Amino acid sequence: MARRRERVCACMSLLILIVVFIIIIVACSSRLVGQDCEGGSFKKAAVAADSETCSQVGRDVLQEGGTAVDGAVAALICTSVINPQSMGIGGGVIFTVMETNGKVKIINARETAPKLVKANLLSECSTNVQQVSGSQWIGVPGEIRGYERVHRLYGRLPWSRLFQPTIRLAREGFKMPNMLSRVISYFSQTPLLKQLFVDAEGKMLKEGDIVKFEKLADTLEKIAERGANEFYTGETARDLISDIEEAGGSLTLEDLRSAQVSEVEPWKVSLGDYTMYIPPPPSGAPLVSFILNVMEGYNLNPASLQKKEERVLTYHRCVEAFKFAKGRKKFMTDPRFNTEKEASATVQKEFAEQIRKKITDNSTYDGQYYSIGSDEETHGTTHLSILDEDGMAVSVTSSINYMFGCGDLSKKTGIILNSQLTDFCKIAKPVQAGERPPSSMAPMILRSIVTNHTVVIGGAGGSWMTTAMTMALMNYLWFEKSLSTSIAAPVVHVDSENALQFEEKFDADVIKGLKGLGHTVKEAKAFYNVVNAVSKRGECLEAVSDARKMGKPAGY
Repeated sequence: MARRRERVCACMSLLILIVVFIIIIVACSSRLVGQDCEGGSFKKAAVAADSETCSQVGRDVLQEGGTAVDGAVAALICTSVINPQSMGIGGGVIFTVMETNGKVKIINARETAPKLVKANLLSECSTNVQQVSGSQWIGVPGEIRGYERVHRLYGRLPWSRLFQPTIRLAREGFKMPNMLSRVISYFSQTPLLKQLFVDAEGKMLKEGDIVKFEKLADTLEKIAERGANEFYTGETARDLISDIEEAGGSLTLEDLRSAQVSEVEPWKVSLGDYTMYIPPPPSGAPLVSFILNVMEGYNLNPASLQKKEERVLTYHRCVEAFKFAKGRKKFMTDPRFNTEKEASATVQKEFAEQIRKKITDNSTYDGQYYSIGSDEETHGTTHLSILDEDGMAVSVTSSINYMFGCGDLSKKTGIILNSQLTDFCKIAKPVQAGERPPSSMAPMILRSIVTNHTVVIGGAGGSWMTTAMTMALMNYLWFEKSLSTSIAAPVVHVDSENALQFEEKFDADVIKGLKGLGHTVKEAKAFYNVVNAVSKRGECLEAVSDARKMGKPAGY
């Protein structure tokens, strides 16, 4: 009897050990396949574009074995038809690419000034968007050359494959999304939109109506089949220049043939445990880094937003840093034509410390104190963040400058043309042939080896992107909000007149407190800030496409 009891006990013990072993194996397996990721996260790869359609186009490319660069290029081409007010192949682009080994490279394919740029062009600068439309503002497009370079460096799928989803959309048509319908209702009287968005009876299309870009589909098909040279030296180039000349523009075939792409090292800026990898000027990324450097010195944490007095102080210091950043914008110029000294000083910790000493906690100053000058607000921009399953990350921002660029369409090619030369109005100095204009573009990647955390982030909306990106990163890294909450939070913007503009639902107590400190507050008619980001912490990816532009991410 005793032996039988011993055998039963032994069997029970063995059974318990087997159960425990199975539980351990299952738990470990779930970790390995990323089952611990919270709802809404992705296990392998993610794309955050301005529209769900284009996020899905990028995701599909990744699932076919494409790299993050393949997915980014495909999603950007898609965006050129889903959100044609924001970007297109008639514009320019900046890529920040992190390879699987952690090495980062910047590919700058922004537009350049043509060789025959008007000597007195800047005399035509204006803060009125309608008065700076026209072919004289067209820069030499770099978009397709940029795609060609990054695909050659990092692509895996065939070049033509990246164009196919968009060619199909443009030729067969798609339902007009809400965002595009809202934009064309605002700009409905422009000749460009009357060409693109009218039905057979001449009525403006509306949300849900089928939109087709058949000429553009033909152009994309030629570029897909013949390569980037089709845009710069082929039939498309000749047709494009013919239309620009007819419109009175100064671009030539020689300008297209000589279009250059800059391949440079990123600037590296430390931020706590993180390294920020940013494109150097003429991008606006150093301004975002500058503000974060200034604010890092205040040792911000969730408690900084708990009590009303602390919130007012935190945002007071923040908007003061914004004002100083606006004063530094004039130094974000093309280093090939201007000195880099002032620009490089902007991201130094010592400079941030000097600026903190100029910020007083109980008062503010006029624009001269911060060296704030005039500022062109441009809104025709898109941003894409993407991480693939091999660990490659791409942060890329593309633009045609104003909404629908210069307001001119190349009828033979279907290409909407940029107005990028208006960005030279920000620095008020003679424009040189081949020079890239300054920009607020700031495609960034932040990486912490300590916490195994990568953040791929960027924005759209002219100088609003500096504000929006900075506040999103402060919310996420220091105030411990989720990525989606960090991006959705209302922002405060400093305009060119040194006035604060608050997004709807911003903390009323903070607004009142800042007024009490002497800040001028001005009502904003509209906000254009959009931030798209992907974050990977450990095995889990969180992707957020800003709801302000009604985008949605995609992944798997």
